[in-house]
This record gives sequence, structure tokens and C-alpha cells, in this order.
Amino acid sequence: MSDIDEQNEFSRKLFAGPCDFMLGVAGLEQLPDANKPEIAFAGRSNVGKSTLVNALTGRKTLAKTSNTPGRTQQLNYFNLGGVLHMVDMPGYGYAKVSKTQRENWNKLIKKYLRGRPTLHCVLLLVDARHGLKDSDIELMKMLDETAVSYRIVLTKADKVKDQALEKLIVSIEATVKKHPAAFPEIVATSAQKRAGIEELRVVIASYAH
Repeated sequence: MSDIDEQNEFSRKLFAGPCDFMLGVAGLEQLPDANKPEIAFAGRSNVGKSTLVNALTGRKTLAKTSNTPGRTQQLNYFNLGGVLHMVDMPGYGYAKVSKTQRENWNKLIKKYLRGRPTLHCVLLLVDARHGLKDSDIELMKMLDETAVSYRIVLTKADKVKDQALEKLIVSIEATVKKHPAAFPEIVATSAQKRAGIEELRVVIASYAH
């Protein structure tokens, strides 16, 4: 079996196995022991983080989804097969909450991203209909400064035409070349059409070894 076949087989088994909600973290003092690799899902409010977590794990309600931006108000930890933690983060940018609460979320996000030793990669989710926004670039700069690896993952790729999607990917690839902590490849996904899900599963599973 080739290395690629082995990776695909490991990914398939991992995501076919158990994945359970562990806990919601509203403050850094509540973080679980740093004893497993962590992959964080970050992105603007309503970008589809929870929907993507559900699509990856093949469950409809593991991560709570909502049409109201700002539904995820804490770091939600999921235990994937006992070997990896996936962390669904509060959205940044637009959210129908008080300014104080928004500031508290932003502080929590920044402190977590800067100081978590087991955080192996951040999946920075970007809505394919809107592309990179200033708040995304701001987070990318912070991840560059703290040397936290991250990958750009496009969501809702089925909502744009193929030509527009290709153009967007080329544009973002040119941008990430200027960001030292970013992976050069962009993964385009659609939770609804299942596009890119297997590819992203393999990426996530690669951090479980």
C-alpha cells in the first residue's frame, strides 16, 4: 500500500469512528489538558464552521448550527477517535451581540491561538462568495507573527460558478505567498454537495499521528 493509500485509509477509519462533543470553553482556565494535537476551525461569523464540522464527521447535529451569526460563543471541543481534538471557535467580524461580548470573544480567540502548545494547525474558513476580508487578513497576520500554521479552506463553494471559484483560488494563492505561516494549497469545500470533504479529512487526519 502506498503512503497516499495509507493516509486515505487512516482518514476513512478515523472519521468513521467516534467523535464526541467534549466541552465548551468560555475562558482559558477551562481548557482541557494539552495532551492531544488540536486543529482549530476559525473564520468570520456565519462562514459555516459548525456545518463543516458536521459534514466532516458525518453527523447532522454534533456542532450546533444557526442562521444567526455569532451562535458559537465559546471554544467547542470535539474528541475525534481519542487521538485528536477539533476546536470550533467563535466567529469573528459581524455578530449580533453586544460590543463587550464581541471584545471578550476576540480576546479569547487571540489568547488561545497565541498560547496553545498542542495547536498544530488552524483551518481558516473563508466564504467562497465573499473571499478574504480585512478581518481574515488581520488573523492571518497574527498567526504569522506567532508562527501558528494555518490553511485557507473555502466554504460554500457550490454557491459560486466554477470560473469564479478558480479565479478566487488563484487570487488567494497569490495572497498566501506573502504569509509565512500559511500553507500554499487552498481547499475548496461544500458541506451541502460534499465537495472537498474527503480531501480535508485527509489533511486533518495527517495531524493525528
